Amino acid sequence: MENKRLRWCFKIKDGLKIVEPNERLSKSYLEQAKSSLLRAKKNFDDKDLLWTTVAIYYAEYYALYSFLQRIGVKCENHSCSILAVGLLLGTEKTKIINEHKDKRIDAQYYIKVGQENKVKGMLAEAQNFISDFNELVSNLPDKEIKEYRAKISSF
Repeated sequence: MENKRLRWCFKIKDGLKIVEPNERLSKSYLEQAKSSLLRAKKNFDDKDLLWTTVAIYYAEYYALYSFLQRIGVKCENHSCSILAVGLLLGTEKTKIINEHKDKRIDAQYYIKVGQENKVKGMLAEAQNFISDFNELVSNLPDKEIKEYRAKISSF
């Protein structure tokens, strides 16, 4: 089922495309992830849980996307990007971002009160998520990049 969805992602407009790996762009997305996480923390301190939740999701997405850029995959569809990383690295790597994507949607469309502790937990999870991807992307050898490119090209 997931393989079928990934093949669909290659067919849609602005879906998955194999491009040249771009280390500079990858680093830029990692920096954006860290900056967005700082924004999320400030929003939380200001008691703005809606924008904390939104910034958390985007911080994680930028970290995840930095991996795709590092291996040479471009995609403007968030669901396809997350799916591709899940298939390449294992769904455990994308579990948190998938949960936070749903929470971002809930926060944007359904006003809730009393969510401070949940959002505080999301901040901690986001910190770990970004740290994990920073470590992965920063230490990715050329051999693994080629392996990931071959694996995703097989779809």
